[in-house]
Amino acid sequence: MSAIKLAIQLASLRLPLKAALQTAARLGATAVVIDARRELKPRELSVTGRRQLKKMLDDLRLKVCAVSFPTRHGYGDIDRLDQRVAATKEAMDFAYSLGATVVVNQVGRVPDDPDDQQWATMLEALHDIGRHSQLCGATLAAETGSESGSDLKRLIDALPDGSIGVTFDPGNLIVNGHSASDALPLFASHVLHVQARDGVRDLARGRGLEVTLGRGSVDFPELLGTLEDAGYRGYYTIVRDASNDPVREIGDAIMYLKQLNG
Repeated sequence: MSAIKLAIQLASLRLPLKAALQTAARLGATAVVIDARRELKPRELSVTGRRQLKKMLDDLRLKVCAVSFPTRHGYGDIDRLDQRVAATKEAMDFAYSLGATVVVNQVGRVPDDPDDQQWATMLEALHDIGRHSQLCGATLAAETGSESGSDLKRLIDALPDGSIGVTFDPGNLIVNGHSASDALPLFASHVLHVQARDGVRDLARGRGLEVTLGRGSVDFPELLGTLEDAGYRGYYTIVRDASNDPVREIGDAIMYLKQLNG
């Protein structure tokens, strides 16, 4: 197996930007994911600010492998859709200006019925975003979790080739009651980014829980093999939303993935 490339979602560290970058480098990551909605908003970062950010990254030998842009609603929701699409395009431009080619966001619930107006709305919005990706050099990669693998594959197949990619988050799938192992083969060739997160289903509470990497239901050795076979050579980004000690747990997660990789 080829050496995997490890990144950290900066927001997971819960530190100021400069300290988060320094910590990511110290923990052994070679890239980071920046949140363009809550961490660094494109419109608020001047040309000089971007230059300073790039220098900080260069000094720490870090890259930006993706930009996260979580929206409150999906692309099938007509309410303020034009603004949501425009903001997504802006995040794509921002990502490319930082050297990244991936923007991460959930696309929203994929309608079951192709006659549902939300289905047509979603296809039109994502087709528009896909056209922009051809111009700007960055692609929206739909984060898995809110829909099954088959539903996401159905959406990808309904769009022109290359309109969107996939951010594969196995833990998010588990937490939402889906199978990561069943989902991945359906869209492995479309994966542009991987979020290394683990999870379990709490049957007593009837819901899913995020847990420390390697302690949950995700079969990471199997998934790494499937991604390797599919030709995935992108980053594996450590994401940890629910932790009392995120820096320690993210460091442990990096060691865990390095050990799996041999």
